[in-house]
Amino acid sequence: MPRAARLDIPGVLQHIMARGIEKREIYRDRNDRQEFLERLSEIIIEGQAKLYAWALMPNHFHLLLRPQVASMVEIMRRLMTGYSVWHNKRHKRSGHLFQNRYKSIVVEEEPYFLELVRYIHLNPVRGNLLMDLGQLDLNPYTGHSVILGKRNYACQDVDSVLRWFDNQVGKARRKYRAFVKAGFQQGVREELRGGGLIRSSGGREKYAACPKEEREKGDERILGDGSFVECTLKKCEKRHPRKTSSVERILAEVCRSSRISKVLVLSGSRVRSVSTARRLFLLRAYEEAGASYARLGRICGLAHTSVKQAIEKARTETELADN
Repeated sequence: MPRAARLDIPGVLQHIMARGIEKREIYRDRNDRQEFLERLSEIIIEGQAKLYAWALMPNHFHLLLRPQVASMVEIMRRLMTGYSVWHNKRHKRSGHLFQNRYKSIVVEEEPYFLELVRYIHLNPVRGNLLMDLGQLDLNPYTGHSVILGKRNYACQDVDSVLRWFDNQVGKARRKYRAFVKAGFQQGVREELRGGGLIRSSGGREKYAACPKEEREKGDERILGDGSFVECTLKKCEKRHPRKTSSVERILAEVCRSSRISKVLVLSGSRVRSVSTARRLFLLRAYEEAGASYARLGRICGLAHTSVKQAIEKARTETELADN
């Protein structure tokens, strides 16, 4: 089943998650985590996004971001590709570090902003890496300690979080900490792990109670009620009237930038420049338009395994070029 194209709208809150390939570690030590945070900080300070919450786990990370000018695709490609190349060089390894593409969920600010800040910062507790609030207060690998003023991470927007609690910083921090503490016993909250109206409604029972017209407005890429889903999709349609990234548009862009005809790109030619352009088309169509291996195979006359191999090779080529 093809994956839906991303809803990439600057100014809209997004919950970002990415895992290591085969659930392997993406951070082996303190230096790895520090490098990742420095790269993230550079992107945020440049004004490309606002960062409200984050957590680095051994084999995955969570970010609560609001892209500003750059698209989320550009932001995450720069962050993940740059870190992957650096990590592989440092640890003398090859191959992909992250599993497929990152997951992004567009989030309705009210009522999910604070719930996600808390949920993301409690990740080390749910993962049994930390046992109590005192340990979390001092942990350097979530944004929780930054909000409390225990640590400094200049790129994190602390004020926007604290303003939800009180206008006075001291009171706001105490109320925020109490709010986080109240979530200690909540465990995994399925409704905060992704989009779709079942999650947005608070579970299957509440979803079943929704009017039929409301149930029809769900979208797995969005965490919010039906009206928010509808509004978000309209914004996306206005921004990209002919669809965010159609396969046809991507093919035209690749042909134009490579100066190679559509017939050649879709042919079986093994000329290096043609093969490179074909791989780039397959990668972009897969990641940006959500096209399946089966569909891309039909377009290019390739087997599913050949499409997958071409996409993996294109990722490697892109990583090396971006670095």
